[in-house]
Amino acid sequence: MREKGLLALIFVFFFVLFSPAFAQKTIKVGIVDTYTGPATTFTFDVRDAFDLVVKDVNKKGGVLGRKIEYTTRDEKFKPDVGLAMAKELLLKERVDILMGTINSATALAISDLAKKEKVPFFVTFAKSDKITGEKGHRYVFGMNENTEMAGRAAAYALSKMPYTKYWIAGDDYEYGHAIASAVWRHLKRLKPEVEKIGETWWKVGEADFTPYITQILAAKPDFIIVATGGAGMVNFQRAAKATGLASKIPFYQHTAIEHSVLSPQGLNAPEGVWGTCNYLFYYPDTKENREFVEEFRKAYNRYPKVGALYGYVTAKFIVEGFKKAKTIDKEKFIDAIEGMSVDSPVGKLELRKCDHQLVLPMYFGRTKKVGGWDFLIAGDLQTIPGKDYMPPCEEVLKLRK
Repeated sequence: MREKGLLALIFVFFFVLFSPAFAQKTIKVGIVDTYTGPATTFTFDVRDAFDLVVKDVNKKGGVLGRKIEYTTRDEKFKPDVGLAMAKELLLKERVDILMGTINSATALAISDLAKKEKVPFFVTFAKSDKITGEKGHRYVFGMNENTEMAGRAAAYALSKMPYTKYWIAGDDYEYGHAIASAVWRHLKRLKPEVEKIGETWWKVGEADFTPYITQILAAKPDFIIVATGGAGMVNFQRAAKATGLASKIPFYQHTAIEHSVLSPQGLNAPEGVWGTCNYLFYYPDTKENREFVEEFRKAYNRYPKVGALYGYVTAKFIVEGFKKAKTIDKEKFIDAIEGMSVDSPVGKLELRKCDHQLVLPMYFGRTKKVGGWDFLIAGDLQTIPGKDYMPPCEEVLKLRK
């Protein structure tokens, strides 16, 4: 009888020891993103900066006595694949947090899943303003600028410039139309006298811009709003320089001044292109940014691009959020990070409570050559604080209704 009792105790011990609840010694993060193809220019930096923070925290003992563990999945820029991978991470890997992706359609699909399963989801690069706007909810967080934010910031800067006759051109897909619409809508609000004299749209991946540029040159606008994304950014800049457009009519592209766009072109990129972005490895020239750049370069032998900021800040919110919550409970974690601020290479950043959108500074400037660099950087820089361009909370909440 005593032997049976002892065997029962041993069985219970091993059952508890190997049960999921007991085995969960870590905080598990599941990252779904695009890790093949051109998008890796952006997504690798998100992952690598996230890894920097995680390694440092784990060396110091982790969070609440737990190490942070993360696993990645390559959705190959396919929403159906991304959603399936997110489900697998939740059901099989039992992750506590979901994170990703550069694909807006994938992000929106995973966001719906996160809402259903009540799991926090940090969106690190997708630009659709629906993510924290119309489709926003308690379990989704926007860790980068969306099209509405970029458009408002660009309009704020352009409204102070002397141009009145505009032409709009860009990639004929959701992002292209969304960014162009946001810039123009808010520019018209801030400066009613501006006039749109025409617009041109081309298919995504267009290789020959000459017919479109010829049409624009003939119309003689004062300024062009160019709504391109991904590889189209570089392709249009090359065409603008080859055709002489860049030296004849000034134009704007969101992220035109960012290192991801300029480094592949070396010194062949056109000068004078206006752009906006959230991060530059050389600006602001602060102790915090210099230290981050040094740490990133030491680890990966390259300068950090804008995605590095998003990965870094996401990791910081996960770490500090669980510390503040003092528990691994997901609901208390969300309560903890709503309205919370963390330090970053660009200063202290707040995660708005009303819509879970990160409040980021926007840098506006234009490309230029500077001695000592083998690629162009941004000059004539100005900082547009989040408070000057972010959509008011009332607007966002009205969209959700």
